[in-house]
Amino acid sequence: MKRLYKSQRWPNDKWRWILPILLIALFLTTLIWLPWQAQRMEANERQEQLIADTLWVEQAIQFQIDRNDEMLRQIGADMMNIGLKPDAVLLRFRNLLQNNHEISRLVLLDQHNAVVTSSHDTAFNSSNILAPDDIYSAQAELDNKTRCFAPRQETKSQKYNYVISCQIPLKKENHYFGSIIITYHANGILEELVPWWFAQENQISLLDNDDKVIATRAAGGPGKNVYTHNRNLELPGVTLALRTNSNKSEPKLLSNLLVVMVILLSMGLIWSLVALWRDINRRLAAEGALRQQVIFRTAMENSLITGLRARDMHGRMTYVNPAFCKMVGYPAEQIIGRLPPMPYWAPEVVEEYQQRFSKLLAGSVPQDGFETIYQHASGERIPVLIYESPLIDESGKQTGWMSSILDISELKRAQELTRQQEAKLHSSARLATMGEIASMLAHELNQPLAAISSYTTGAMNLLEAGDTDKALLLSAMEKVKTQAQRAGQIIRSVHEFVKKREPTRELVDINALIKNALPLVELQAQAAHISLQWLPLPGTPQVLADQVLIEQVLLNLTRNAIEAMEDTPPEHRNLRIQASLDNDGDIVVEVIDRGHGIPTSVADRLFSPFFSTKTTGMGMGLNICRTAIEFHGGKLTHRDNPVGGSIFRFILPAVHEENSPTDLPTAASQKNNEAVKYAQTDAARPLLPVTF
Repeated sequence: MKRLYKSQRWPNDKWRWILPILLIALFLTTLIWLPWQAQRMEANERQEQLIADTLWVEQAIQFQIDRNDEMLRQIGADMMNIGLKPDAVLLRFRNLLQNNHEISRLVLLDQHNAVVTSSHDTAFNSSNILAPDDIYSAQAELDNKTRCFAPRQETKSQKYNYVISCQIPLKKENHYFGSIIITYHANGILEELVPWWFAQENQISLLDNDDKVIATRAAGGPGKNVYTHNRNLELPGVTLALRTNSNKSEPKLLSNLLVVMVILLSMGLIWSLVALWRDINRRLAAEGALRQQVIFRTAMENSLITGLRARDMHGRMTYVNPAFCKMVGYPAEQIIGRLPPMPYWAPEVVEEYQQRFSKLLAGSVPQDGFETIYQHASGERIPVLIYESPLIDESGKQTGWMSSILDISELKRAQELTRQQEAKLHSSARLATMGEIASMLAHELNQPLAAISSYTTGAMNLLEAGDTDKALLLSAMEKVKTQAQRAGQIIRSVHEFVKKREPTRELVDINALIKNALPLVELQAQAAHISLQWLPLPGTPQVLADQVLIEQVLLNLTRNAIEAMEDTPPEHRNLRIQASLDNDGDIVVEVIDRGHGIPTSVADRLFSPFFSTKTTGMGMGLNICRTAIEFHGGKLTHRDNPVGGSIFRFILPAVHEENSPTDLPTAASQKNNEAVKYAQTDAARPLLPVTF
């Protein structure tokens, strides 16, 4: 399917690139061809204009020569019809020469070709004007047509070297009266009959039949042989060539302003197309990347198990992801666009929702997450953990709030299971502890029981002996009572310690709690020949704690301290338990020993599960202690004792009454400081015995 899709897309992709390339190639070809074509067109226009102007000049010369011929024929007609005299003919000749400077000479010949009159020198005969072969013969005079003769160079060097002579016969009724010879200067024809504007742009030349130049006019300079044209100048009896050679050079490629503008515009268009093509490619690439990002983001959001929602500044829901819809059981179209109250709000916590929502609209966003309850569409309650954060747009302006919602149902169940397992573990630990002190417990109970037996035996002996000393009997019974209470206290402590129960937190006096656990501590201390000292702190606030858990922590810490002092000299086998207050008014309990201490390599892993330095230990004692203290919101730490050994210290949050002072009294503070100072010095002081 994928291959088929690619094969279907290939033609479109192919033409998508081939067509613009062909269009650009065509455009570039046109761009190159256009100046060349414009140059050719301009050259053709110049050539055509030159041909047209040359034709016009040739016609103008031809017209003027024909006009001169007509005027001379009119003079001859007047001479033959009205008997015009030679002087009058000469006068007319001179008027004609005055108005037509291209004419060099006018000569009137009689029927024998003798000069009758001449515009210049009457001494000239016909041989001075025409070659002998050029003069009309009597037989050739019958056609009455003007005849011109080949150009010839005059004998004397004058301004105009070459002249062209034409003979106009004068005939009437086939009677030949003579002829008029008109002589043109070859250069005069070009000077007088060619317009000045044409001479400024072209070099004009007259050529004879042998292509010999007989006259030239180049007012604008010599021709450049780029644009030339030859035109025949047909005179009666002779043909001359009128050659024009333009003094214009070949047009430059970019001389035309229009072409330059077109090229510039074309280059600008090409640049615009390239920029547009680049911008389109970038836009397509950006759109493709954005599309991929949107697809990836959508896939990521759809695969998330964390619910996401977005709200605007008015609290209106603007976005939810599938995980959130699945969590609350409502489709997105039923949630997006709604304002609170929301359908997934649990009725019992609506007031809490309203308060949080009001704070959110006021801009108070909680830094840490908070737990609450949602109601599924099926009615099921779902515990959730919500994190709120401002929703910022690209300009840095807040547009709403973004929330991530975690369904912590499984977490709650796991926590409950963990709590149950920890309770079982605590119970097992207590049983293990009692197993270790069972023998010491039997020894300790044996003493009060033996004392009771002795006192009762003594009392009975007194009664049997008839001694009725009441004071002595009361003293014996009082001692029996004391020993019985001591045994009962030991049994109650053991019972409370080992019985299986759910953790309950209640207000407890820390001094009473420690005093209640001391009998079991004393059993272990006496077996190891260790002196036990307890420094209570009068007037301490109460703590909200489970008494059995704290007693278990205290027993574990004291047992570890006793075991750590197995190799300690007898005079240093001192175990101290003391209570104090920290700077925040919380309860601090310290267990101080003079044992071997804790190496630095071991300290980092001391509270890790299943880590132990004992060969028979499971490594769970200190971990259980820390878990129990943290369960109460406190903290368990340890440090080295400056005089040798270790100090284990746990803190429990104190519960202060509203009207009670939170500061510790001066006397209590002084006593606390003295207790700490005592724990950190080698000063030998007899330890006080523990009393119950």
